[in-house]
Amino acid sequence: METTTLDIQKIRIDFPILSRKVNGKPLVYLDNAATSQTPQQVIDAIVDYYSNYNANIHRGVHALSQEATDKYEAARHKIQKHFNAAKSHEIIFTSGTTHGINMVASGFSTLLKKGDELLVSAMEHHSNIVPWQMLAERTGAILKVIPMNIEGELMMDAYDKLLSNKTRLVFCNHISNALGTINPIEEIIEKAHSAGAAVLIDGAQAAPHIKADMQQLDVDFYTVSAHKMCGPTGVGMLYGKEEWLNKLPPYQGGGEMIAEVTFEKTTYADLPHKFEAGTPNICGGIAFGTALDYMNNIGFDAIAAYEHELLQYATRRLLEIEGLKIYGTAKSKTSVLSFNIEGIHPYDIGTILDKLGIAVRTGHHCAQPIMDFYKIPGTVRASFCFYNTEEEVDVLVSGVRRAVAMLQ
Repeated sequence: METTTLDIQKIRIDFPILSRKVNGKPLVYLDNAATSQTPQQVIDAIVDYYSNYNANIHRGVHALSQEATDKYEAARHKIQKHFNAAKSHEIIFTSGTTHGINMVASGFSTLLKKGDELLVSAMEHHSNIVPWQMLAERTGAILKVIPMNIEGELMMDAYDKLLSNKTRLVFCNHISNALGTINPIEEIIEKAHSAGAAVLIDGAQAAPHIKADMQQLDVDFYTVSAHKMCGPTGVGMLYGKEEWLNKLPPYQGGGEMIAEVTFEKTTYADLPHKFEAGTPNICGGIAFGTALDYMNNIGFDAIAAYEHELLQYATRRLLEIEGLKIYGTAKSKTSVLSFNIEGIHPYDIGTILDKLGIAVRTGHHCAQPIMDFYKIPGTVRASFCFYNTEEEVDVLVSGVRRAVAMLQ
């Protein structure tokens, strides 16, 4: 693309998997909202850990343990800096976004009483619905839903009416994984705080596209997964304001999260270790830091500009196909396109695209309430990353046309 400053072909060389073939065709990977691919720099960091300093952290006086500890904690500081948290101990390593949400939901079970109210948006991933349903069942709290409109935008006037002095917690995704909608979280956070409620933002889909600033947002909790931003699977982070993390009880008991243990009484460690029981994904945490280095070296402003161009091009090209409907047409959205072809099941389209080497996601995308809202079984979802190209969009469009010709 002429307007971008990124050297996409040079970037693509960093990702070994992009050169492979699937079913004899060059891989066109358009399932980035589920998992992004991993650059060689991150792969090298993983290999380096297991080759040169594999050891448990925080517990050993020997050289390998100290080296692993230093690199793991350096990664925590990288994450703190990237998300502009006030303090490094406000960054809790997790296994991913789901783990972070469950950690907060579990903690709030000690802070809620019957009749307290929880607000969830209508466009959440199941990971940001089910833990709160379980919390409501345990505590007697009431779960209320912020509705969405046909364009895939939250109805903020309804949100205003739902907020009350009974609202204790509001949870919403920064970006919808199913529709690509960028939600007005600044407004959501400010209004929730005015009502005396805390806010948790699911940042899993936003983190690859937007550099969220914790202090500017003034959010209470924010969760992300490394595997959606060029890092490994099985690691992520929960940001929590210090005062909130101190209020919440530990999520799990075990080693590392304790200060002193006797059979009569146990005292807990200070933040962040209070929430990090057991041996963590040490290698994953270190590689998460490397992934952030990689993306910051490219630059999030450049990434956002390029992906916006790619989204516009893909939208225009896909809408040339007769009978194709895109779900999620919000004014503010990122590089996710969910679509269906009239009269054809999305699974059938996805299966044919796979035979052509094109990786997309089909189904309800763990966002079944959205599909119920549109009265559809699911969608075909093509989600783009900064290493995708216009040429790959063209391959996708040709593949969809071929699928339509075979299925109609």
